[in-house]
Parts: sequence; structure tokens; C-alpha cells
Amino acid sequence: MDKRTYYVSVQAATILENQGDAAYEFEIEATPKEAAQLGELMEVQKDYDFESFFRAPIPGIPYHYDGPNDGYDTSMRQVFAKLHELGTAETKQHIEQMGILG
Repeated sequence: MDKRTYYVSVQAATILENQGDAAYEFEIEATPKEAAQLGELMEVQKDYDFESFFRAPIPGIPYHYDGPNDGYDTSMRQVFAKLHELGTAETKQHIEQMGILG
């Protein structure tokens, strides 16, 4: 299958084929299947984000002992790992400079 250019916003959890449709942070080259895999990872990340939102106002639970926060962190690293795998040279360089992949 041929690879296409996609424009990805992690913040908005969007993967777009048309550059002008919305703001984006990253550009990738992927097959439709690979783009769908990234979309699935972003959905998992959104689920953890939602779970951690409801836990946030509860005092007394340290961040590092909180399951939804751990899940959010793990899923975010998975999203950025996939972006790095599929990214253009500029995207890969930016993610490497972020230091999120450790």
C-alpha cells in the first residue's frame, strides 16, 4: 500500500489528510492502516486523559501512585513513539529533541 502524508495534532487527537483542514503539530508518511493504528493509540490516550481528569481534584493521592496518570503517561509515550516511527525527518528530529522517548 502506498504511503500518504498525514497531518497530526496530538493536542486535538486528529489525523488529517489535508494540511489546511486544521492546526497540526506533526507531519507523517503512513499507509492508511498505519494511520489507523496511530488513531487507536490516540483514542487510548484520550480515555486515560478522561479518567485522570476525574481523579485530579481528589487530594492526597500522589501522582506516581495513580493508575490513570500512569496509563496516560504510557499511552502518550506510545503515541510519540508511533509518530517518531512514521514521521518525516523534521518530525523525528522534533520528537527526539523533546526527549519524551527516553
